[in-house]
Amino acid sequence: MRQPLRFHTPEWFTADDSTLNVAFVYPMQGPAGIFGPTCEACAQLAAEEVNRAGGVLGRELRLLEVDGGADPQQVAEDVEALVSTGTVQGVTGWHISSVRQAVAPRIAHRVPYVYTALYEGGESTQGVFMTSETPDWQLLPAMRLLAETRRVRRWFVVGNNYVWPRRTAAAARRYARACRGGRVCGEAYLPLGTEDFDDVLRKIERMDADGVLMLLVGSDAVRFNRAFAASGLDQRCLRLSTLMDENMLMASGPEATGSLFSTAGFFSSLANQDTLDFHGQYAARFGVDAPAPGSLGESCYEGVLLLAALVERARTLDISAISASADRVSYEGPRGLLHLEDRHVRQRIYLAEADGLDFNVLAQLCAPHNLL
Repeated sequence: MRQPLRFHTPEWFTADDSTLNVAFVYPMQGPAGIFGPTCEACAQLAAEEVNRAGGVLGRELRLLEVDGGADPQQVAEDVEALVSTGTVQGVTGWHISSVRQAVAPRIAHRVPYVYTALYEGGESTQGVFMTSETPDWQLLPAMRLLAETRRVRRWFVVGNNYVWPRRTAAAARRYARACRGGRVCGEAYLPLGTEDFDDVLRKIERMDADGVLMLLVGSDAVRFNRAFAASGLDQRCLRLSTLMDENMLMASGPEATGSLFSTAGFFSSLANQDTLDFHGQYAARFGVDAPAPGSLGESCYEGVLLLAALVERARTLDISAISASADRVSYEGPRGLLHLEDRHVRQRIYLAEADGLDFNVLAQLCAPHNLL
Protein backbone atom coordinates (compact mmCIF):
# COMPACT_ATOMS: atom_id res chain seq x y z
CA MET A 1 0.00 0.00 0.00
CA ARG A 2 1.26 3.46 -0.87
CA GLN A 3 2.42 5.37 2.18
CA PRO A 4 0.92 8.84 2.76
CA LEU A 5 3.10 11.83 1.99
CA ARG A 6 4.32 13.17 5.32
CA PHE A 7 5.56 16.57 4.22
CA HIS A 8 5.24 18.51 1.02
CA THR A 9 7.89 20.82 -0.38
CA PRO A 10 6.41 23.13 -3.05
CA GLU A 11 8.50 23.77 -6.14
CA TRP A 12 8.90 27.42 -5.14
CA PHE A 13 10.13 26.59 -1.61
CA THR A 14 13.69 27.71 -0.93
CA ALA A 15 15.84 28.12 2.17
CA ASP A 16 17.81 31.36 2.01
CA ASP A 17 18.22 34.64 3.88
CA SER A 18 15.26 36.25 2.11
CA THR A 19 12.70 33.95 3.74
CA LEU A 20 11.69 32.76 7.20
CA ASN A 21 10.62 29.17 6.61
CA VAL A 22 8.26 27.57 9.11
CA ALA A 23 7.25 23.92 9.43
CA PHE A 24 3.48 23.95 9.71
CA VAL A 25 2.48 20.68 11.40
CA TYR A 26 -1.22 19.85 11.14
CA PRO A 27 -3.30 16.66 10.68
CA MET A 28 -3.78 15.46 7.11
CA GLN A 29 -5.03 12.02 8.18
CA GLY A 30 -6.50 10.20 11.16
CA PRO A 31 -9.31 11.35 13.47
CA ALA A 32 -8.08 14.96 13.55
CA GLY A 33 -7.93 15.12 9.75
CA ILE A 34 -11.52 16.36 9.79
CA PHE A 35 -10.35 19.85 10.66
CA GLY A 36 -7.08 19.73 8.71
CA PRO A 37 -8.47 21.84 5.83
CA THR A 38 -9.49 24.70 8.11
CA CYS A 39 -6.09 24.56 9.87
CA GLU A 40 -4.39 24.92 6.49
CA ALA A 41 -6.59 27.80 5.35
CA CYS A 42 -6.28 29.77 8.60
CA ALA A 43 -2.49 29.43 8.71
CA GLN A 44 -2.20 30.49 5.09
CA LEU A 45 -4.38 33.55 5.76
CA ALA A 46 -2.16 34.57 8.69
CA ALA A 47 1.06 34.10 6.69
CA GLU A 48 -0.29 36.31 3.91
CA GLU A 49 -1.25 38.96 6.47
CA VAL A 50 2.22 38.89 8.02
CA ASN A 51 3.85 39.23 4.61
CA ARG A 52 1.65 42.15 3.57
CA ALA A 53 2.85 43.92 6.71
CA GLY A 54 6.50 43.44 5.73
CA GLY A 55 7.21 39.87 6.78
CA VAL A 56 9.37 38.90 9.75
CA LEU A 57 12.64 40.79 10.21
CA GLY A 58 12.13 41.90 6.60
CA ARG A 59 11.91 38.29 5.40
CA GLU A 60 8.98 36.59 3.71
CA LEU A 61 7.29 34.03 5.96
CA ARG A 62 6.70 30.72 4.18
CA LEU A 63 4.93 27.62 5.46
CA LEU A 64 6.17 24.10 4.77
CA GLU A 65 3.37 21.60 5.46
CA VAL A 66 4.08 18.51 7.58
CA ASP A 67 1.49 15.80 8.26
CA GLY A 68 0.89 15.95 11.99
CA GLY A 69 -1.61 13.10 11.77
CA ALA A 70 1.12 10.50 11.21
CA ASP A 71 2.79 8.43 13.93
CA PRO A 72 4.25 10.82 16.54
CA GLN A 73 7.81 9.49 16.25
CA GLN A 74 7.67 9.78 12.46
CA VAL A 75 6.41 13.36 12.70
CA ALA A 76 9.25 14.15 15.10
CA GLU A 77 11.82 12.66 12.72
CA ASP A 78 10.42 14.67 9.80
CA VAL A 79 10.41 17.95 11.71
CA GLU A 80 13.87 17.37 13.18
CA ALA A 81 15.25 16.72 9.70
CA LEU A 82 13.85 20.04 8.47
CA VAL A 83 15.38 21.88 11.44
CA SER A 84 18.73 20.10 11.28
CA THR A 85 19.22 20.87 7.58
CA GLY A 86 18.33 24.52 8.09
CA THR A 87 15.29 24.17 5.86
CA VAL A 88 13.03 25.75 8.49
CA GLN A 89 13.65 28.33 11.20
CA GLY A 90 10.46 27.77 13.21
CA VAL A 91 7.63 25.32 13.85
CA THR A 92 3.93 25.84 14.52
CA GLY A 93 0.60 24.09 14.08
CA TRP A 94 -2.21 22.04 15.62
CA HIS A 95 -1.43 18.42 16.49
CA ILE A 96 -2.22 16.16 19.42
CA SER A 97 -0.14 16.19 22.60
CA SER A 98 1.61 12.90 21.89
CA VAL A 99 3.04 14.51 18.74
CA ARG A 100 4.12 17.61 20.69
CA GLN A 101 5.84 15.45 23.29
CA ALA A 102 7.78 13.67 20.55
CA VAL A 103 8.69 16.83 18.63
CA ALA A 104 9.55 19.28 21.41
CA PRO A 105 12.67 17.62 22.88
CA ARG A 106 14.22 17.32 19.42
CA ILE A 107 13.81 20.88 18.15
CA ALA A 108 12.51 23.39 20.69
CA HIS A 109 15.95 24.38 22.00
CA ARG A 110 17.00 25.23 18.42
CA VAL A 111 14.01 27.03 16.86
CA PRO A 112 10.84 28.64 18.24
CA TYR A 113 7.99 26.12 18.42
CA VAL A 114 4.48 27.57 18.75
CA TYR A 115 1.97 24.89 19.70
CA THR A 116 -1.63 25.88 18.94
CA ALA A 117 -3.74 23.00 20.27
CA LEU A 118 -5.61 23.14 23.56
CA TYR A 119 -3.72 20.78 25.81
CA GLU A 120 -3.41 19.28 29.28
CA GLY A 121 -1.04 21.93 30.67
CA GLY A 122 2.41 21.64 32.17
CA GLU A 123 4.60 21.99 29.06
CA SER A 124 7.96 23.40 30.20
CA THR A 125 10.37 22.65 27.35
CA GLN A 126 12.57 25.64 26.53
CA GLY A 127 11.46 27.26 23.29
CA VAL A 128 7.85 25.99 23.27
CA PHE A 129 5.08 28.60 23.32
CA MET A 130 1.34 27.83 23.61
CA THR A 131 -1.55 29.79 22.09
CA SER A 132 -4.53 27.77 23.32
CA GLU A 133 -6.52 26.69 26.33
CA THR A 134 -5.53 24.61 29.37
CA PRO A 135 -7.90 22.89 31.84
CA ASP A 136 -7.58 25.40 34.70
CA TRP A 137 -8.74 28.23 32.43
CA GLN A 138 -11.10 26.24 30.22
CA LEU A 139 -12.56 23.18 31.94
CA LEU A 140 -12.83 24.16 35.60
CA PRO A 141 -15.05 27.24 35.06
CA ALA A 142 -17.21 25.33 32.56
CA MET A 143 -17.82 22.47 34.99
CA ARG A 144 -18.53 24.96 37.78
CA LEU A 145 -21.13 26.81 35.71
CA LEU A 146 -22.84 23.59 34.58
CA ALA A 147 -22.94 22.40 38.19
CA GLU A 148 -24.66 25.63 39.20
CA THR A 149 -27.07 26.01 36.29
CA ARG A 150 -27.72 22.41 35.14
CA ARG A 151 -27.16 20.60 38.45
CA VAL A 152 -24.49 18.31 37.00
CA ARG A 153 -22.98 16.30 39.85
CA ARG A 154 -21.99 12.95 38.34
CA TRP A 155 -19.55 13.09 35.43
CA PHE A 156 -18.46 10.27 33.16
CA VAL A 157 -15.23 10.81 31.20
CA VAL A 158 -14.79 9.29 27.75
CA GLY A 159 -11.56 10.05 25.94
CA ASN A 160 -8.96 8.74 23.57
CA ASN A 161 -6.13 6.81 25.18
CA TYR A 162 -3.20 9.21 25.31
CA VAL A 163 -1.78 11.97 27.48
CA TRP A 164 -4.25 14.83 26.88
CA PRO A 165 -7.45 12.96 27.83
CA ARG A 166 -5.88 11.15 30.76
CA ARG A 167 -4.25 14.20 32.35
CA THR A 168 -7.32 16.34 31.70
CA ALA A 169 -9.48 13.68 33.36
CA ALA A 170 -7.22 13.79 36.41
CA ALA A 171 -7.87 17.53 36.61
CA ALA A 172 -11.60 16.94 36.09
CA ARG A 173 -11.71 14.65 39.13
CA ARG A 174 -10.41 17.52 41.27
CA TYR A 175 -12.69 20.06 39.62
CA ALA A 176 -15.81 17.93 40.10
CA ARG A 177 -15.22 17.71 43.85
CA ALA A 178 -14.85 21.50 43.97
CA CYS A 179 -18.15 22.00 42.12
CA ARG A 180 -20.90 21.51 44.71
CA GLY A 181 -19.56 18.15 45.81
CA GLY A 182 -19.67 16.47 42.43
CA ARG A 183 -17.55 13.56 41.33
CA VAL A 184 -16.35 11.60 38.32
CA CYS A 185 -18.31 8.35 38.49
CA GLY A 186 -16.64 6.54 35.60
CA GLU A 187 -13.97 6.76 32.92
CA ALA A 188 -13.27 5.05 29.59
CA TYR A 189 -10.26 5.49 27.29
CA LEU A 190 -10.41 4.29 23.71
CA PRO A 191 -7.89 3.98 20.87
CA LEU A 192 -7.77 6.72 18.25
CA GLY A 193 -10.05 5.66 15.42
CA THR A 194 -12.64 3.90 17.60
CA GLU A 195 -15.96 3.26 15.85
CA ASP A 196 -17.95 1.14 18.33
CA PHE A 197 -19.11 2.93 21.50
CA ASP A 198 -21.78 0.48 22.66
CA ASP A 199 -19.90 -0.67 25.78
CA VAL A 200 -19.16 2.90 26.83
CA LEU A 201 -22.76 4.00 26.36
CA ARG A 202 -23.96 1.14 28.54
CA LYS A 203 -21.50 2.17 31.27
CA ILE A 204 -22.71 5.79 31.13
CA GLU A 205 -26.30 4.62 31.52
CA ARG A 206 -25.41 2.20 34.31
CA MET A 207 -23.53 4.91 36.23
CA ASP A 208 -26.54 7.25 35.92
CA ALA A 209 -24.26 10.13 34.89
CA ASP A 210 -25.60 13.70 34.66
CA GLY A 211 -22.84 14.80 32.30
CA VAL A 212 -20.30 13.28 29.95
CA LEU A 213 -16.93 14.94 29.58
CA MET A 214 -15.90 14.18 26.01
CA LEU A 215 -12.14 14.14 25.43
CA LEU A 216 -12.31 12.57 21.98
CA VAL A 217 -10.49 13.80 18.87
CA GLY A 218 -12.16 14.79 15.61
CA SER A 219 -14.06 12.03 13.83
CA ASP A 220 -14.03 9.89 16.99
CA ALA A 221 -16.11 12.59 18.71
CA VAL A 222 -18.38 12.77 15.66
CA ARG A 223 -19.11 9.04 15.81
CA PHE A 224 -19.62 9.22 19.57
CA ASN A 225 -22.12 12.08 19.16
CA ARG A 226 -24.15 10.05 16.68
CA ALA A 227 -24.12 6.93 18.85
CA PHE A 228 -24.94 8.94 21.99
CA ALA A 229 -28.03 10.51 20.38
CA ALA A 230 -29.12 7.23 18.79
CA SER A 231 -29.07 5.60 22.24
CA GLY A 232 -31.36 8.28 23.67
CA LEU A 233 -28.85 9.36 26.30
CA ASP A 234 -28.99 12.93 25.03
CA GLN A 235 -32.46 13.15 26.62
CA ARG A 236 -31.12 12.58 30.13
CA CYS A 237 -27.42 13.53 30.11
CA LEU A 238 -25.53 16.52 28.73
CA ARG A 239 -22.13 16.44 27.04
CA LEU A 240 -19.24 18.87 27.56
CA SER A 241 -16.27 18.95 25.20
CA THR A 242 -13.15 21.06 25.23
CA LEU A 243 -12.40 20.01 21.64
CA MET A 244 -15.47 20.57 19.48
CA ASP A 245 -15.74 22.97 16.55
CA GLU A 246 -18.30 23.80 13.89
CA ASN A 247 -16.86 21.30 11.41
CA MET A 248 -17.41 18.52 13.94
CA LEU A 249 -20.97 19.74 14.55
CA MET A 250 -21.73 19.59 10.85
CA ALA A 251 -20.28 16.09 10.60
CA SER A 252 -22.30 14.95 13.63
CA GLY A 253 -25.57 16.26 12.20
CA PRO A 254 -28.20 18.42 13.96
CA GLU A 255 -30.01 15.40 15.39
CA ALA A 256 -26.85 14.45 17.35
CA THR A 257 -25.96 17.79 18.94
CA GLY A 258 -28.71 18.30 21.52
CA SER A 259 -27.49 19.14 25.03
CA LEU A 260 -23.91 19.40 23.75
CA PHE A 261 -21.69 22.10 25.25
CA SER A 262 -18.24 23.30 24.25
CA THR A 263 -15.73 25.58 25.91
CA ALA A 264 -13.03 27.47 23.98
CA GLY A 265 -11.33 30.80 23.45
CA PHE A 266 -12.98 31.28 20.04
CA PHE A 267 -16.31 30.50 18.44
CA SER A 268 -17.33 31.53 14.94
CA SER A 269 -20.61 32.88 16.29
CA LEU A 270 -18.97 35.44 18.60
CA ALA A 271 -20.39 38.83 17.61
CA ASN A 272 -17.42 41.06 18.35
CA GLN A 273 -15.43 43.20 15.94
CA ASP A 274 -12.31 41.02 16.00
CA THR A 275 -14.28 37.92 15.02
CA LEU A 276 -16.30 39.75 12.35
CA ASP A 277 -13.14 41.19 10.80
CA PHE A 278 -11.58 37.73 10.70
CA HIS A 279 -14.64 36.22 9.02
CA GLY A 280 -14.61 38.97 6.42
CA GLN A 281 -10.96 38.37 5.58
CA TYR A 282 -11.42 34.60 5.52
CA ALA A 283 -14.47 34.72 3.22
CA ALA A 284 -12.82 37.23 0.90
CA ARG A 285 -9.76 34.99 0.56
CA PHE A 286 -11.33 31.52 0.36
CA GLY A 287 -15.00 32.07 -0.53
CA VAL A 288 -18.22 31.16 1.19
CA ASP A 289 -17.77 27.42 0.57
CA ALA A 290 -14.47 27.21 2.51
CA PRO A 291 -14.33 24.98 5.63
CA ALA A 292 -15.74 26.65 8.73
CA PRO A 293 -13.01 28.51 10.65
CA GLY A 294 -13.77 27.13 14.11
CA SER A 295 -11.58 27.30 17.19
CA LEU A 296 -9.25 24.47 16.13
CA GLY A 297 -8.42 25.87 12.69
CA GLU A 298 -8.39 29.45 13.94
CA SER A 299 -5.77 28.49 16.51
CA CYS A 300 -3.36 27.98 13.59
CA TYR A 301 -3.93 31.61 12.58
CA GLU A 302 -2.98 32.56 16.14
CA GLY A 303 0.11 30.36 15.96
CA VAL A 304 1.52 32.08 12.88
CA LEU A 305 0.85 35.53 14.36
CA LEU A 306 2.51 34.61 17.65
CA LEU A 307 5.56 33.10 15.98
CA ALA A 308 6.03 36.27 13.92
CA ALA A 309 5.55 38.46 17.02
CA LEU A 310 8.09 36.46 19.04
CA VAL A 311 10.81 36.81 16.41
CA GLU A 312 10.02 40.46 15.74
CA ARG A 313 10.19 41.31 19.44
CA ALA A 314 13.56 39.57 19.91
CA ARG A 315 14.89 40.89 16.57
CA THR A 316 16.72 37.60 16.15
CA LEU A 317 16.13 33.90 15.57
CA ASP A 318 18.23 32.97 18.61
CA ILE A 319 15.98 30.87 20.84
CA SER A 320 17.51 32.14 24.09
CA ALA A 321 16.83 35.75 23.12
CA ILE A 322 13.30 34.86 21.99
CA SER A 323 12.58 33.16 25.30
CA ALA A 324 14.03 36.07 27.28
CA SER A 325 11.72 38.60 25.63
CA ALA A 326 8.62 36.39 25.36
CA ASP A 327 6.74 37.81 28.34
CA ARG A 328 6.80 41.23 26.65
CA VAL A 329 5.22 39.91 23.46
CA SER A 330 1.69 40.81 22.40
CA TYR A 331 -0.23 40.51 19.15
CA GLU A 332 -3.75 41.20 17.90
CA GLY A 333 -5.94 38.70 16.09
CA PRO A 334 -9.44 37.18 16.06
CA ARG A 335 -9.29 36.58 19.83
CA GLY A 336 -8.38 40.22 20.49
CA LEU A 337 -5.20 41.81 21.80
CA LEU A 338 -3.34 39.01 23.57
CA HIS A 339 -0.23 38.72 25.73
CA LEU A 340 2.10 35.92 26.76
CA GLU A 341 2.45 34.92 30.38
CA ASP A 342 4.80 32.08 31.29
CA ARG A 343 4.91 31.16 27.57
CA HIS A 344 1.11 30.72 27.41
CA VAL A 345 -1.28 33.12 25.68
CA ARG A 346 -3.84 34.37 28.21
CA GLN A 347 -7.26 34.90 26.68
CA ARG A 348 -10.99 35.05 27.27
CA ILE A 349 -12.71 31.66 27.51
CA TYR A 350 -16.36 31.05 26.62
CA LEU A 351 -19.01 28.38 27.16
CA ALA A 352 -21.33 27.64 24.24
CA GLU A 353 -24.21 25.24 23.59
CA ALA A 354 -24.72 23.58 20.25
CA ASP A 355 -27.76 24.83 18.38
CA GLY A 356 -28.09 22.46 15.46
CA LEU A 357 -24.95 23.06 13.39
CA ASP A 358 -23.77 26.22 15.15
CA PHE A 359 -22.86 27.33 18.66
CA ASN A 360 -24.79 29.71 20.86
CA VAL A 361 -22.30 31.40 23.17
CA LEU A 362 -23.82 31.43 26.66
CA ALA A 363 -21.19 33.05 28.84
CA GLN A 364 -17.66 34.34 29.14
CA LEU A 365 -16.17 32.05 31.74
CA CYS A 366 -13.01 33.92 32.62
CA ALA A 367 -10.53 36.47 31.45
CA PRO A 368 -6.94 37.05 32.58
CA HIS A 369 -6.33 40.29 34.47
CA ASN A 370 -4.91 42.05 31.43
CA LEU A 371 -8.16 41.44 29.48
CA LEU A 372 -10.66 42.53 32.15
